[in-house]
Amino acid sequence: MTTIDDTALARLEAEGRLFNAVLKAEMPQPGRFGFRGDIALRFQQQMADEKRPPDYSIEQVATFARAGEATIPALAGYLHSFAYLEDVVAVMGDLLSPTGVYLMFCNNIDLRAQYRVVMNGIPFSVLPCDESTVWKELTELLGIEKSELKKLDTAGKTDVVLDALLDFGDAFDEITFQRGVEVMEPVRNRNENRPV
Repeated sequence: MTTIDDTALARLEAEGRLFNAVLKAEMPQPGRFGFRGDIALRFQQQMADEKRPPDYSIEQVATFARAGEATIPALAGYLHSFAYLEDVVAVMGDLLSPTGVYLMFCNNIDLRAQYRVVMNGIPFSVLPCDESTVWKELTELLGIEKSELKKLDTAGKTDVVLDALLDFGDAFDEITFQRGVEVMEPVRNRNENRPV
């Protein structure tokens, strides 16, 4: 049996960064432990015993780690601002690999944009996401039909999608993080046009 403590996700768990979990469990493929939820990037200051939500996070994360391996091979998630990519590297850099596949959907980049950003040797594929979910965007991007996932449980679905992500190779234009910050747009309010 694979537990989170056997994997590269253990430090994030110990630091209380894994929350809002839809999945935090052993995967169908032996040796894998999967996580779907949010990874806190910056915590709010806490007074006494009160528990406050993080300032911001990588939201809607889908990832897994293998027992005995020091790095996370694949991860997809949503960043409310492209600028938070710097925090992803600061918080998780030691758990990411130059050979990993890391897909970040961002709120505030041009809706036609697709970037490749390499930071500290770690490659990130960056795509826009507006009024959608990471899961929906990811399955469409990877060409996975709903029928392929229909009969599987959450862990099984996540396994299939992350397997496909491992084979994802982008041909996006490479830009520097600094350039991405220069051209990023204001963060859009996701609740702006929603009925109350």
